[in-house]
Amino acid sequence: MAPEDLTFELLPFQRTGVKVLTSMPAVLLADDMGLGKTVQAIVAISQLHEAGHLRNVLVIAPAGLLAHWRRSIAEFAPSLRAIRVSGSVGERAWQWKADHLIHIVGYETLRNDAAAARSRRWDLVILDEAQRIKNREAGVSRACKVLPRLRSWALTGTPLENRVDDLASILEFVRTNPDGARLPSLSEGISLMMRHQELQLRRRKQEVLTQLPPRTDVRLEVDLSPAQRRSYRWVLDKGRLEIAELGEKATVLNVLEVLMRLKQVCNFDPVTGESAKLVDVAERLTELVGNGHRALIFSQFTSHRFGVEKIATDLQQFRPLTYTGDLGLRERDEVIEQFKSNDRHSALVLSIRAGGQGLNLQTASYVFHFDRWWNPAVENQASDRVHRMGQTNAVTVFTYTAPDTIEQRIEQILDEKRALFARLVDRVTLDPTRLLSPAEIFGLIGLEAPKRLREKPRPAPVDPVAALVRLLEGQGWHLDLADRDSAEGLLTVGRRRDEIGLETTLRVHRMRVASQGAIEDVRRGAPLDDDVMVVVDEDVDPEQVLLAADNGVQLVDAKQLAESAIFVGQAT
Repeated sequence: MAPEDLTFELLPFQRTGVKVLTSMPAVLLADDMGLGKTVQAIVAISQLHEAGHLRNVLVIAPAGLLAHWRRSIAEFAPSLRAIRVSGSVGERAWQWKADHLIHIVGYETLRNDAAAARSRRWDLVILDEAQRIKNREAGVSRACKVLPRLRSWALTGTPLENRVDDLASILEFVRTNPDGARLPSLSEGISLMMRHQELQLRRRKQEVLTQLPPRTDVRLEVDLSPAQRRSYRWVLDKGRLEIAELGEKATVLNVLEVLMRLKQVCNFDPVTGESAKLVDVAERLTELVGNGHRALIFSQFTSHRFGVEKIATDLQQFRPLTYTGDLGLRERDEVIEQFKSNDRHSALVLSIRAGGQGLNLQTASYVFHFDRWWNPAVENQASDRVHRMGQTNAVTVFTYTAPDTIEQRIEQILDEKRALFARLVDRVTLDPTRLLSPAEIFGLIGLEAPKRLREKPRPAPVDPVAALVRLLEGQGWHLDLADRDSAEGLLTVGRRRDEIGLETTLRVHRMRVASQGAIEDVRRGAPLDDDVMVVVDEDVDPEQVLLAADNGVQLVDAKQLAESAIFVGQAT
């Protein structure tokens, strides 16, 4: 039976989902993106509350989705009292104690306030975008799993991303834990698969939304302009020469830096600003807008030279809005509301990490992926911002690839990986530093990985700052060490000039614990042209690295520096 204040009709598959959630203490709701997992959870909370089974609920979600949860509760179950845990330490202290049915908190805040969150036994804990705890060794994963709780719901459209161990980590949360004990880890094998089958409810869009307009995926191959091709060849030759000269000292990080520069050139020429992709986007937008359509444009880069800001600047005739991790949560909400309510803005340009989750943007019906992200599931989630319930127009997704470039090689590798994992899950996500071997990564630019990277790495405990300094100096950076012994704050500023004459500035900060808010503050405090690196004392998982990259920040932890120290030598 639906709650009394429910003012809308659930679809049949959603009613089934609510029934499963209310009848089972532990559920992995793994519906496709756009099928209303949040709505099903809210209705189930309302029913359990009316029945007297829920007195307190904790919802943990990515920071960018906290406002979405507040709005959804207000819309679908307005009688339920909810409070968002955010702000200063003092503000959060009283918010945790507030007498509300639902507490909503971000993953990073939950990790920082782990003691406060564990101070009560929760009748229900919900993880939204539960793939955030796929790395069982990450601090946020440990904090979620030891929360005292009588019910555990995990919501995610991608319960298995890189490997089966990701699924095991999520399922370690999907169980009751009244005392908040550290329960045994789950290992791969038949027992894990049986538990997965017992706990997961998954429906796919094509199975349950027969009336959803069709989605057409179009791969576009656009040749680089002559200027882009010259710069691309120069960057590739220079990068290969530098790495070859390093010999056995070369690292995966060296190659990833070259790959990033190559991908940026595929977007825009660093000398002339030309972009073959942008010319194609502008031509298509002119026709689409003329026919009354609107579009989303995604890029992994945010800068005004290679990414979101540059794309928006060059497409001013379409009055584009921008949405990136540089925006505060209130600013993000304002941008989305402005795009939805004012059709004079024909395009919304988004960074794929900030805008790829949790947004409902059915007012657009075309999606452009300006560059290729390493993770196909992230691209798919981004496209699902428009191809979801409420969409009345057919959806077209354009994905750009520059032939005879690193983009084409990456696409081939990802297709191979997708085919390999398709036997286990419907959608596969990839992180190049975890799923691609060193040999594959070096092979992307036609080099053989050093022998030591083909062998098991040797432990090398060293001073991480000394290792970082030697690593950067070996890459040609001229460093101005701000505070050698600083535990937190600006560590060093590095500068180097390439043969084209462009000077790059790198600002390196150090933190004890990496949080999304702190990383965004560091990015905002640096000039837009500057590269930013943040070194943290704790271990970081791949998801944190990707979130930082969305803000134009390279996140490095002590373990990575220790691995680099194998070739930079022992620090004194």
